[in-house]
Amino acid sequence: MSWAGAEDTFLSTSLASYLDKKLLVLLRDGRKLLGLLRSFDQFANVVLEGACERVIVGDLYCDIPLGLYVIRGENVVLIGELELGKEELPPHMTLVPEAEIKRAQKAERDATDLKGSMRKRMEFLDFD
Repeated sequence: MSWAGAEDTFLSTSLASYLDKKLLVLLRDGRKLLGLLRSFDQFANVVLEGACERVIVGDLYCDIPLGLYVIRGENVVLIGELELGKEELPPHMTLVPEAEIKRAQKAERDATDLKGSMRKRMEFLDFD
């Protein structure tokens, strides 16, 4: 007895066209993963080979290697194909080492935290 209906077959075949192609996978937590799609199932669980996480802060970016990566389907927001030979980012973006992107992320978080704390102080003091 098979549990798969006609609609399940249609959904699973839609990812079949992406097998062995380079993909960008956007996750619910905002991370962006790139890699070759090697496998998937009816729940959109996917296996990426040669995966890396692309971290972007302002005009800086870094690709952090992850290797073989299994992604649970419920965490996937978007899957899109990337062209292998085509440049994926605008020319003004600068590739930096992982340590530098981590510093940029920390500086961005600190600035956001400062802005939030200033907003709370203004509300507390009832400035309009």
